[in-house]
This record gives sequence, structure tokens and C-alpha cells, in this order.
Amino acid sequence: MPRDLRICFVGDSYVAGIGDPEHLGWAGRLAAADARDGLPSTSYVLGVRRQTTAEVADRWAAECRPRLAGGAWESRVVLSTGVNDTTEEDGAPRLAPQRSVAALTRVLTGTAAAGWPLLVVGPPAVADGFQNERTAALDGRFASACAEHGVPYVPVLTTLAADPTWTAEVAAGDGAHPGAAGYAVLADLVRPHWRRWIIG
Repeated sequence: MPRDLRICFVGDSYVAGIGDPEHLGWAGRLAAADARDGLPSTSYVLGVRRQTTAEVADRWAAECRPRLAGGAWESRVVLSTGVNDTTEEDGAPRLAPQRSVAALTRVLTGTAAAGWPLLVVGPPAVADGFQNERTAALDGRFASACAEHGVPYVPVLTTLAADPTWTAEVAAGDGAHPGAAGYAVLADLVRPHWRRWIIG
């Protein structure tokens, strides 16, 4: 019997693939590559622009439950947030780091309670170096929280900040989101971790 794998990608505008004229983003590229390689899945892309980790943590369960619960299929969740947390408004980040980590922890414990394996992808780089510094600090805290809960974490910020394709596309766009080639770079970064998580 073929594997029935259902995956919710939950997060912000990067999960939604904003800026990609091909409307795939990194999540769609992972799913498409898997299908070509004989690993089909049902993927639900649940990204919302401008949402912080706290806002994503408030909605993830209600959105994932009808898509994942109550069947004989295999259910999994991918989470990626953080950049909106570190965006400054009125001279301060939209979400304090401790609140970001607390929100992430709610998802870590919630997916564990539901029995749904979770993969967390770290926040990417933007065109603002000062925001990238704030995001890098949060990235480290996210990685530690995931390690404490035994959840795989994929850091991407440092590599993307040095990648010429990503940085050029972000700079040419809105300062945050790349085009198709940038999302392909991000998908390539995530793919080895993703494949271990899916196949292992």
C-alpha cells in the first residue's frame, strides 16, 4: 500500500512563497521534488504574511487539526517563523525574544502531544543587516529550544546572508522576499534535512 503522507507547512510569508512568480516558494519546491523522486505527499501551505511566531502559535493547531487528525494517514508539521518577530516598530522588535521562544515552545509541545513529527526551519536573511543581527540571535535561541525538545532544526540565515542569488533577489524585490531562484536556494538548503526527516 502506498505511503499516505500529509504535511502542514505553517508560518509566515516565506512559507507562503511571497515574491515567487512561480508560486511555489520553498515548500512547493520540496514537495514537487519529492513527487518526482517517488515520494508523493499531500501538502498544505499555511503561511500568513506579517505574522509573528506568537500569531502562528495561536492558529497552527486549529488549522492543522482538520487536515491531519482522525485518519490512518501519516501526519507531519513543518514550522518556519521569526523574521517578523525581529522587525522593529516604534524602536523595538515586534516580539521580544523570550515571547518568540515561548510561542515556539507552545508549538513544540503541541505537536508532540498530537503525535505529529515536527521540523523547524529557521528564519532567513533580509536586506537589513541590523535586523539580520537580531534574527541571528533569535535563530540561536530557536535552535536551542528545538534541541531541548528533540526536534530537528534547520538554520538557514547565515548561509542565505552570504548567498549572492538570495541577496540579489531580496535587494531587487521588497527587501525581504526573493524571487524563484532565491526560493530554489532556500529549498536546496532545507532539502537534505527534509529528506532525512521524511525518509528516516
